[in-house]
Amino acid sequence: METSIGAAAGGQKRPATPSDPLDAYVAALSDVLRGPTRAKARLVAEIRDGLDDTVAAHIRAGLPYERAAELAVRDFGSPDHLAPTFQHELTIAQARHTARAAALTVPFAVVCWLLVWTASHDSAWQLPRTTSLLTVHLVGVAAIASVLAAATLTATGRLARWLPTPHRLPLAVAWTGTAASIAMAIAALVLVTLSVVVTNWPLAVAAGAFAAASHAVVASSARTCRQCARLPVT
Repeated sequence: METSIGAAAGGQKRPATPSDPLDAYVAALSDVLRGPTRAKARLVAEIRDGLDDTVAAHIRAGLPYERAAELAVRDFGSPDHLAPTFQHELTIAQARHTARAAALTVPFAVVCWLLVWTASHDSAWQLPRTTSLLTVHLVGVAAIASVLAAATLTATGRLARWLPTPHRLPLAVAWTGTAASIAMAIAALVLVTLSVVVTNWPLAVAAGAFAAASHAVVASSARTCRQCARLPVT
């Protein structure tokens, strides 16, 4: 894009300075947007391409780069004014990301937990009440996460062409993901603790490590989803 701008200006290239208005504008917009890293990077890149095209048009009209960049930024509007226009798309993308993460990790963690329980059922089981409650909790969270994930992916997929996305759906996904991440943290702690009393301790340790990793993934995605859900959109 820089080459096209330079060619359009008869060899006048965009100066590579830290105070370049386009770089500053894109950085400011990126700072106020929240969402999945790839989706956000793609959206910011599209905005930057639009700015470059606008600058190129002004340069072809005979303006110097500095003035062309100033007009392009003014035409696009301030980052704070523009951000709500794009935040809705990123919020939906983050809700889908969180729902997918919870739906994939929580059921698998339940399977790991049941495998540990089954493999060690005949050993000196020390925490029957705790394990029973944790199993019920994990199965319940897995069921809710799976149902909500399916509903979210449906509501924000092809169905969104005909029906509006529920306004509170991203927040519901965020808190469901938070509950799932808490369940993963509890499961990891209990599984690691049980590894010292069950027969198949390597399986317990492996399941605990997976639960801990799942907690980190889901908790991070749910936290970003909560931030997105609180931002204004248009």
